[in-house]
Amino acid sequence: MEQSSSFTLGQRVHSSTDPRRVGTVKYVGDVEGHLGTWVGVDWDREGDGKHDGSINGVRYFQARFQNSASFVRAHNLSPGISLLEALKLRYQSHSTKQDEDEMYVLSASNKRVSVQLLGKDKIQDKLSRFEELKSASISYLGVTTPGGPDEIRAAVPNLMELDLTGNLILDWKVEILEHSLPVIEELHLMGNNISTIKPTSSSNVRGFDSLQLLNLEDNCLAEWNEILKLSQLKSLEQLYLNKNKFTCIFYPDKNMIQELLNHESSEESCLPFQNLRCLLLGSNKISDLASIDSLNSFPKLIDIRLSDNPIADPGRGGLPRFVLIARLAKVEMLNGSEISARERKESEIRYVRLVMSKLLDNPEEIKQLHPRFVELKNFYGIEDERPLVGAAGPQKMASGLLSITLKCVALSVGEKLPLTKKLPATTTVGKLKALCESFFKLKSLKLKLFLQEEGSPLPMLLDDEMASLMDIGIGNESTILVDEES
Repeated sequence: MEQSSSFTLGQRVHSSTDPRRVGTVKYVGDVEGHLGTWVGVDWDREGDGKHDGSINGVRYFQARFQNSASFVRAHNLSPGISLLEALKLRYQSHSTKQDEDEMYVLSASNKRVSVQLLGKDKIQDKLSRFEELKSASISYLGVTTPGGPDEIRAAVPNLMELDLTGNLILDWKVEILEHSLPVIEELHLMGNNISTIKPTSSSNVRGFDSLQLLNLEDNCLAEWNEILKLSQLKSLEQLYLNKNKFTCIFYPDKNMIQELLNHESSEESCLPFQNLRCLLLGSNKISDLASIDSLNSFPKLIDIRLSDNPIADPGRGGLPRFVLIARLAKVEMLNGSEISARERKESEIRYVRLVMSKLLDNPEEIKQLHPRFVELKNFYGIEDERPLVGAAGPQKMASGLLSITLKCVALSVGEKLPLTKKLPATTTVGKLKALCESFFKLKSLKLKLFLQEEGSPLPMLLDDEMASLMDIGIGNESTILVDEES
């Protein structure tokens, strides 16, 4: 009878014939109508399975996709190997004929031409001497455990870069750095289904002095407290967290760090992420303003990625680029696009005018919702331009004139020269559409308007016809694209 006790629910495995086919054990037991014991696997990639965890009307588990589940015999699965075993497999075994057959380029006639590596034997010999290995890639080899720390440290004492993409690591122990990889500078752990991080028990960790880049993209991290367990990584400059499940982020205080790490810390060590310059958080589920504002607390953070989060997607009620720039005081690179001095100035002025158009009467509430508003308003010397309505009616108009460049991009119209017009800030989007019909002679078209923002990859649709230019925060010398509805 086949033994399957070696596999447990939640365990990460890969196909014994294809280490890139990685999944999670969701069921171990009988399958109706089939003899023996089966292991139900939910594969990471859609299409790697044949069903969703149910067969012939019987549900055994729920897979992530309609066709990502399989029932597999235990001998067709691998529970993984240690990091040291993977290093030996990748760098100490000689290349097979299949490996060499895959080394080719296509000629002009689209035929395969084999590639002969100059000095291949010398390169292989150097790589096989682990003490000289400084960079190693052991992606998709089924690594599930680090192995003996002393053994790893003795084998690869000079390893500075390690790529562990697509392996079977469910949780990551920070102590690996201290005991196994003392001089590591870059560590890539993409696509491992990591959901928890285990901090070190020591407050004085030498290995933490070297790591500068940690890549945890495409995992299952959901709680920001897990990231705070990395606070002792004193030299960490780049932290990649794209494609996880975070809903919020925050900057911790001293007591929180001590509690998370479960030991006393010195005053100096209580400043978390003190050297972090780049934080990538794209494709998560962050939706609150407090998370955005908390990024100002990271002392040296200047490069931030927030794309594909609800809070940074205007189409889902999120913030447009200019508001993100204004709320993030130190950011120099946002979503992969550099912020020029001009864009920052225009964004901050535009943000102040936007807030002024919707100001509440409670100063404390304003401070809570818009922490930088008063600072920016005073810095730019912007006067309060809201209309003051009293018994005698409006006492002051809410604006001067804004210089707006209008560009007609409607395909059916053909090329037209841009127009620059001075318009009251109280002009509504609906009124501006009517003006554009007249300016460009577009009476027969139904128009839609977009605000073209510097540094933003896509223009922002102006879809609220009752909103004024001031309400939207449009500033002087802005550019509006005039298009037609398809």
